[in-house]
Amino acid sequence: VPMACPQALLICLLVLAVAEGWGQEAAIPGCHLHPFNVTVRSDRQGTCQGSHVAQACVGHCESSAFPSRYSVLAASGYRHNITSVSQCCTISSLKKVKVQLQCVGDRRRELEIFTARACQCDMCRLSRF
Repeated sequence: VPMACPQALLICLLVLAVAEGWGQEAAIPGCHLHPFNVTVRSDRQGTCQGSHVAQACVGHCESSAFPSRYSVLAASGYRHNITSVSQCCTISSLKKVKVQLQCVGDRRRELEIFTARACQCDMCRLSRF
């Protein structure tokens, strides 16, 4: 039996490969921990360096916008006609982890860094951890 359309098979395989590459972040709703590899160097030359898997907070939180109440309108001189409530995925607690650094001359050094321990939806702020 001859193949009817080899291009269709190739397109299906490409779609499956792309869908696999999307990762689990799209499948997990909300705000959650996400591991990432961090490289730590003692200086620009990399005299001592090491790597460690740290945790970040990623995801989305609920936000909304609605018409402002009359009291808000009046207090703002009728310029604040929409009120928004937003939350961002943020670190709710940190923990220290030790990173082993390999130094020039086969020496070792230990350094502590912070990583996220837990995440939560909270008020959006300009400053971050």
